[in-house]
Amino acid sequence: MSGPRNSAERATPAELRRSTMDLLAMFVVLALLVVPVIRALPLGQTTRTGILAWLLVALSLYWLYAGHGYRPFLLLQLALFSIAAALLITKLGLVFVGTNRLSILRRTAKALIVAGALTACVNLSLMVLALIRRSTKSKDL
Repeated sequence: MSGPRNSAERATPAELRRSTMDLLAMFVVLALLVVPVIRALPLGQTTRTGILAWLLVALSLYWLYAGHGYRPFLLLQLALFSIAAALLITKLGLVFVGTNRLSILRRTAKALIVAGALTACVNLSLMVLALIRRSTKSKDL
């Protein structure tokens, strides 16, 4: 079993291409299959958002381990998704003990999830730009 692969900063053009395609495929599957399935679950809004947040934490850990992007962006999105998941667990705990009025926790968690998703999109965009730049550089040689 090998350790973590190179991040986008040190990846070869072939590694960067493979990593970009893997990340893009995961985004498509997440957006077109996973999110609609989570939305269709017969659970409360906080629970569904919590499931999504924990799934995104797991994906962020995998992306960090697999080197799917630039390390600072991967760490930032992991932090954003983790904070969102923690807020949602707190909200669920408060609902469990009878406090139902703190919907600000869910709204803040959703905002953090959106911010993490934007970070992931920026990461993917930078990977595509680096791939284009490295491809044109290798053609010039």
